[in-house]
Amino acid sequence: ALVAMKHIGVNVAADPLFTFSYTGVNGGLVLVSADDPGMHSSQNEQDNRNYAKFAKIPVLEPSDSQECKDFVVLAYRISEEFDTPVMVRTTTRVAHGQSLVSLGERREQELGEYKKNAPKYVMLPGYARQRHPLVEARREALVRYNEAAPVNRIEWGDKKIGVITSGVVYQYVKEALPEVSVLKLGMTFPLPEKLIKDFAAQVEQLYVIEELEPFLEDQLKGMGLNVIGKELFPRIGELSPELIAASMKIAARETAAAVEVEVPARPPVLCPGCPHRGVFYVINKLKLTVAGDIGCYTLGATPPLTAMDTCICMGASISGALGLEKARGPEFARKLVAVIGDSTFLHSGITGLVDVVYNGGTFTTVILDNSTTAMTGHQDHPGTGFTAKKEPAPAVNLEQLVRSLGIQRVRVVDPYNLAEVEAALKEETAAPEPSVIIAKRPCVLLKGQQPTGGPVAVDEDKCTECGRCRRLGCPALVFMQAKPSVDLTLCNGCGQCVQVCRFNALQKVGEAHA
Repeated sequence: ALVAMKHIGVNVAADPLFTFSYTGVNGGLVLVSADDPGMHSSQNEQDNRNYAKFAKIPVLEPSDSQECKDFVVLAYRISEEFDTPVMVRTTTRVAHGQSLVSLGERREQELGEYKKNAPKYVMLPGYARQRHPLVEARREALVRYNEAAPVNRIEWGDKKIGVITSGVVYQYVKEALPEVSVLKLGMTFPLPEKLIKDFAAQVEQLYVIEELEPFLEDQLKGMGLNVIGKELFPRIGELSPELIAASMKIAARETAAAVEVEVPARPPVLCPGCPHRGVFYVINKLKLTVAGDIGCYTLGATPPLTAMDTCICMGASISGALGLEKARGPEFARKLVAVIGDSTFLHSGITGLVDVVYNGGTFTTVILDNSTTAMTGHQDHPGTGFTAKKEPAPAVNLEQLVRSLGIQRVRVVDPYNLAEVEAALKEETAAPEPSVIIAKRPCVLLKGQQPTGGPVAVDEDKCTECGRCRRLGCPALVFMQAKPSVDLTLCNGCGQCVQVCRFNALQKVGEAHA
């Protein structure tokens, strides 16, 4: 089996992961953990190699596309041979890289026999105590294996400088420091101590270059090695060839002609016609406090919508709002909403809503139901009616689910109807009991979604330059001058801007307004 998640997903999976280390796996189990140095699309930076060390499982770090494939194959072999989960730790640049990959011959694997074995798989304290010594013995066996593992290699160069590195940083080192000697570690826990010490003994000065935490560095210093690491290289953000060269006071090689260009900032925005936009517009208008969540709709926090006060992790909106109400009282809850997407609600919001009912919360939860998991690529979820393999499946009815949890006040609105959204928010936030508003409309980018009408045009004679339409933040509205214009290549005719304009200066083509 293989399970893939980004770094923060392992936070959630840590409970079973640590216990799987004790039970073993009776077959290959590979965890692909994609870390995000630089936080390209994450709420924090963390180095999940520490999880592997903490759980006492091996970790492999590929540096390119070919190694991603090869290391996964090797991870299965290690997993099966040593009866352990194996982490394959990638980073953003490896995940986004593209190169030719040789697949090799496919090997079919027969399903192994299942045998009852309570002392191995039922982690009662008495059984767990018996398993722990086996985990420690396995770690020692993995150290011996790693001394000759095919994923580690030494590339000799100038022995005045030796660099120990792993993952994508190996590519940066080879570009920035092509003459130095390099020990590339493919398996970074548990470390091959003899291999490392032999390499260190043959170079004059030893450096360890790695992104984020001094994971390798701390272990090397624990071996008694004199190594230079984080005193030169940052533990924040991504590394690069230029940064490595500058940190070591070496002139960076010119691999291409430098071009000095000021690229305009292009922050991410909600798509034209996004059904979330109108909800946040109304929330901003009503000056509500918003406990937000993880998804496309997190962009509701940015100007001009500016309609989100917190965003912590998946599912934290509802539980966080409950905490706010308990801390500040029921009057505060009259102007408090939790906002969460349909897939996130099904992932980790349900238990929060149970807590709201159980602990007497009275705020309003808004579920933005766009019928998909849009931010990460339109994956299906239990509410879409399809499995991850696009096979038909029963679809969870969110309205029925919410009512079954004990919420009495539930209403479904069309987020394109701003008046309906505003009326619902006013009524439900005023109610002295918990309520749920489901803003239901498919993501505008879903395959098969058609424009809702003709594009919008601007009547410049009616436009007063009030700027009200700016507050929607729609990319299809262009403000090169005081009065807006409409980018017809982007406008899908959702009509939200038409509803916002008080002077009928924005009209759908073909529709007349007095």
